[in-house]
Amino acid sequence: MRRAQLLPALAAALMLTAAAPPAKPLTPREIVDQAPASAWRTIDPEDLMVIDLKNGGRVIVQLAPQFAPVHVANIRALARGGWWTGAAVYRVQDNYVAQWGNNETDKPIPKGVVAKPPAEYERPLAGLTINPLGSPDAYAPGAGFTLGWPVAYDSKGGTANLPHCYASVGVGRGLSPDTGMGGELYAAIGHAPRHLDRIIAVVGRVVEGIEAFSALPRGTEALGFYKERSSDVPIARVTLAADLPASERPSFQYMDTESPSFAAYVKGRANRQDDFFIRPAGGVDLCNAPVPVRRTPTK
Repeated sequence: MRRAQLLPALAAALMLTAAAPPAKPLTPREIVDQAPASAWRTIDPEDLMVIDLKNGGRVIVQLAPQFAPVHVANIRALARGGWWTGAAVYRVQDNYVAQWGNNETDKPIPKGVVAKPPAEYERPLAGLTINPLGSPDAYAPGAGFTLGWPVAYDSKGGTANLPHCYASVGVGRGLSPDTGMGGELYAAIGHAPRHLDRIIAVVGRVVEGIEAFSALPRGTEALGFYKERSSDVPIARVTLAADLPASERPSFQYMDTESPSFAAYVKGRANRQDDFFIRPAGGVDLCNAPVPVRRTPTK
């Protein structure tokens, strides 16, 4: 091509380039949907507790043995020992928690359950690789993610803990030094009750079916307890996914919190540029960047 012909061609190309709109940022949902298979980790079936309610509802909880190993071991033993058969959801407090269990004095505790577990309200920070949230936290010096979980942490104190976010599952207990043995559990169904951090053992999170708790009628007594036992919501059975037949076993994956996809997701949550958001927040609360969890795709 002669020089006289080349210059107009270059000019046209530059004009097209200049006129091309910038690539539209992906939404957090699009980032999750487009994450490669390498960005997902399968949850151990030993860490999935399946709660079947007699009304047909099902709640699936992912347990966190990395943060509360003794309580989680108790919960597994309780499930395998049939502890919650005949138990019920007996407390539903609006914007707070749904609680279920059995009176520990009315039913023998299964073999292998530690009656008085240690106070597993926090764990050593050593050994954890934490990806910082990038935004300040009102309840801890630091906040971020590790092992697929949101965490609050104190670098100087050398501790880390699971926060009370929506759908977090904790262990009911009496007054200190009681730590709760795991027979009484609750799920957060309202605004994240972070004031409970580090004073109660958080043992997991609901990964599916939280609506089976959050949609229940609220209790009318103090703290949301049902006034009449006839209002309790019976539990049909509680099992571990590992103990179910393969054909009935639910399988879930969480997004690897060290993956590039997760980093992009958190950045997107803090800087929403969807069409609806006329002003990105520039930050995000720890509980408002929940680690994505999905059903394991079928091949």
